[in-house]
Amino acid sequence: MQAHQRGVERGCDAIQVFNQSPRQWRPTRWKEDDVAEFLSLMKGGPIKSVTIHAVYLINPATKDRGMRKKSATSLIHALRMGDEIRADGVVVHPGSSVGEPPDEALPRVGEMVRHALGESEHCRLLLENTAGAGNTIGRSFEELRELVDLAGGDKRIGICLDSAHMFASGFDISTADKLDGVLDAGLKQVGKRRLRCLHMNDSQTPLGSNRDRHAPPGDGEIGARGCAAFLSEPRFEKLPVLFEGPGVEGKAVAKVDVDRMKQLRRNGLRSRRRRRT
Repeated sequence: MQAHQRGVERGCDAIQVFNQSPRQWRPTRWKEDDVAEFLSLMKGGPIKSVTIHAVYLINPATKDRGMRKKSATSLIHALRMGDEIRADGVVVHPGSSVGEPPDEALPRVGEMVRHALGESEHCRLLLENTAGAGNTIGRSFEELRELVDLAGGDKRIGICLDSAHMFASGFDISTADKLDGVLDAGLKQVGKRRLRCLHMNDSQTPLGSNRDRHAPPGDGEIGARGCAAFLSEPRFEKLPVLFEGPGVEGKAVAKVDVDRMKQLRRNGLRSRRRRRT
């Protein structure tokens, strides 16, 4: 309820929530009355989309049996909560190979995704691209495509694109033309229909740094021009766009951050109209 209220107060039309503490395994079970009230609030608007972010501890790529069991249990719980609140998807990081060869680690991700989908009903599972630090998986469109295939290509498998992760992993999206080139090649790999959610974060770190450090949109290395292009990209229309923070105040996302993103989008749309004339 609080997440919905905060979203309304900030002028959002999409929100992202955690179904439990993001850095703990202990699951939180929502009460039936709370779920019913949340669904009623969503039906009344103005929030049109809710996405769940799975806990950060999950590692679908690990071969450690204890960690795999905890990861699978937590992911299944998130998907079932997504079923209950009719979320547009559960976003999950594909994980880390922890030094194992990728050709051994990637199939483990596919196996866990298949298992989790089999233990839930309708909610999509959205694989998020990563910044490419260390042994993380999902740093390229090719790798995301391989994960989708290894998971069986279920129609419930989608992609969440994070702009800061794209930039940090070496994709230059700092102008509309550069973003266009990246998407032409990338969406050919994963399929446009798989793209279901966006994280609009600027990057504190330079292109190709492989470091996941967020900045408020327009204040980082992607810059105002790049963020405006991302927010006005025609292929992203009607997708939920989520800024994860920290915001310009150095804390959680505030109304000033949402207002800034809306202004950047307007700037991007004006720029695109000028380019067409």
